[in-house]
Amino acid sequence: MLLTVSGPPGSGKSTTAELLADAFDLDHVSGGDIFRELADERGYTPLEFNKLAEENDEIDRDLDRRLREIALEEDDLVLESRLAGWLAGDQADFRFWLDAPARVRGERIAEREDKDPVRATEETKAREASEAQRYEEYYGIDIRDLTIYDLSVNTARWEPDAVLDMLVTAVEEYDPDGDEGKARIDLEYEF
Repeated sequence: MLLTVSGPPGSGKSTTAELLADAFDLDHVSGGDIFRELADERGYTPLEFNKLAEENDEIDRDLDRRLREIALEEDDLVLESRLAGWLAGDQADFRFWLDAPARVRGERIAEREDKDPVRATEETKAREASEAQRYEEYYGIDIRDLTIYDLSVNTARWEPDAVLDMLVTAVEEYDPDGDEGKARIDLEYEF
């Protein structure tokens, strides 16, 4: 089973993906972890590395190629990244989108990274705008198009365990006989 968890920074992707992987005894691969590792290896903060990615498309393309390969080659996995649902495409059994208001996400990031919440929110908005532009330019993906997702959840409304319960219920209650078709993703990626 391949599950994807996508959403903007601070939406609860990592927390939820870890819980989901545990619930179904699946491996968990995080695009954010891979991106932060790549940034750290090169001596950059994630924000600096993101700005560098604006000028060097190989950074995004390398990360996205890795995630796409994992989605195509691995089974029994929760794949988590902003583009996980798009990159996994039709390989994904279920694609989930998580979100929360910008202020909430900024506060979460501020707590995680020991930053001022206002600064974290501003940086996050700038990062999102930059990434959205690059996704459109590289792959023709409108990251705001949620029609490919099976379920979208505002994680500011529920505790992590309640969000997990929703996703687990969606997977467990799925009946292929009642499935009228998941959204198809017909993109050609040029990595």
